[in-house]
Amino acid sequence: MAPGGADSVRGRNVLLCVSGGVAAYKAAYLARRLVENGAAVRVIMTASARRFLGEQTMAAITGSRPHTDLFDTATVSPHTDLAKWTDVVVIAPATAATMSRIASGLSEDLLTATVLASVAPIVVAPAMHTEMWEHPATQRNVATLAGDRVRIVGPATGALAGGDSGDGRMVEPDEILAEISRVLGPGDMEGLRVVVSAGGTREAIDPVRYIGNRSSGRMGAAIAAAASARGADVVLVTSAGGAGLPGIRTVEVESAEDMAEAVWANAEKADVVVMAAAVADFRPTGAAPEKLRRSEGPPDIRLEPTPDILAGVAAMEPRPFLVGFAAETGSIDAAVAKATSKGVDLLVANDVSHEGSGFGSPTNEVTIVTPDGATEPWTLMGKREVAERLWDKVLAMREPGRGGEGR
Repeated sequence: MAPGGADSVRGRNVLLCVSGGVAAYKAAYLARRLVENGAAVRVIMTASARRFLGEQTMAAITGSRPHTDLFDTATVSPHTDLAKWTDVVVIAPATAATMSRIASGLSEDLLTATVLASVAPIVVAPAMHTEMWEHPATQRNVATLAGDRVRIVGPATGALAGGDSGDGRMVEPDEILAEISRVLGPGDMEGLRVVVSAGGTREAIDPVRYIGNRSSGRMGAAIAAAASARGADVVLVTSAGGAGLPGIRTVEVESAEDMAEAVWANAEKADVVVMAAAVADFRPTGAAPEKLRRSEGPPDIRLEPTPDILAGVAAMEPRPFLVGFAAETGSIDAAVAKATSKGVDLLVANDVSHEGSGFGSPTNEVTIVTPDGATEPWTLMGKREVAERLWDKVLAMREPGRGGEGR
């Protein structure tokens, strides 16, 4: 599965259109990622695209030969056949010329004719030199496409053809895949602003050592990815490191203090906050400025409480719908008490001592706890499935008349 999650492409038909630019080589990897995630992929290649990328490469990846011409084909109407077959049209890379033709409604080749004949959503990944991207004509075309509800992803800033650098670089295939997943997803979280915390915090003892825990951040990342795929605007506050997930704004933190500041700052404008991070309860009162030496004997480490991030969000007025997490060992009685006292709307408890439910595991076995103390145990399942079911639960509770407060 793609880093950002691509469950919604499984079993779907994707028409990948490749126009002529150096970035065409990335289309091969995008096709591979789509196939890996269970999509059926067909490819249209323009005459210019075939100068940059071989047809046989795309045929080997997708299992079918690319379509290249309106007339040299066994079918009577290849553009309408492809337009009816696909669930989404993806143009990657999209050159300035191709974007201009589509914006103008031209149908002079197989790619543009298919786009004009299709009622499927369209995802466009521009790729061109900075000057071409910034030209007023290109920007007018971008505005026209956006007005026609075309989803434009990118471009990014970076290395360009000929050794240049700047705006106009096609975004990476996994980011395009994440956008395709959002387009094909249920869209039931469109317009919602979501904050998710993930990972275990590190509280410094000295410049080398810290107090921490074994949390990998995988559950929080799965929750963030699932929300993004369903259309939400997601901020992930994480101590797990990494470059972030495609389509998700990632704020990297280390300590509980860092996480508190980031979560509180973003929670003020959020509709839903999910506190999946394993935040340290205590920290050293003062970190040693230099590495502590063995020869000096065991240090006297005094601890003080860290900020209660969950309580800080619960005290906001107005506050977002709040989901807490509790990692327990053995009984979940403490989690039930937390759910009734912390001001959460839902609490997710899991016994990390159970096989398959511990830190770093790809699966999780959780119990949903409501503020009245009622519990709903879920069977062991993949963390992405837990995330999807959790969002189903949250949406049902937020909707007035379905057991929630409509917050």
